[in-house]
Amino acid sequence: MANSLKSAQFLIESRFCYAAHQSADDCFELGVAYSCGTGDLPVDLIEAHKWFNLAALKGSEEGQAMRAEVAEEMTAREIAEAQRQARALMVASQPRAA
Repeated sequence: MANSLKSAQFLIESRFCYAAHQSADDCFELGVAYSCGTGDLPVDLIEAHKWFNLAALKGSEEGQAMRAEVAEEMTAREIAEAQRQARALMVASQPRAA
């Protein structure tokens, strides 16, 4: 059971890193999924804000609007955490110099 949980966690994390390289629309869709609790995802406003933020940084006006809308329901600490996670994902997805 522990191995399957580790495998599932690895799969989720690899998809997130993959999504960080994708289009603004892909990031926006992850934001929507977390803001609504789509599929097996729980409602998680920090994750939603993070993905809307990444979409906005890629030029999505919808991402900007939804980031602001979600932020209205969050504390300053939650917003700061979402921004920290977005920055960390951006840094982790940058190509590394040899």
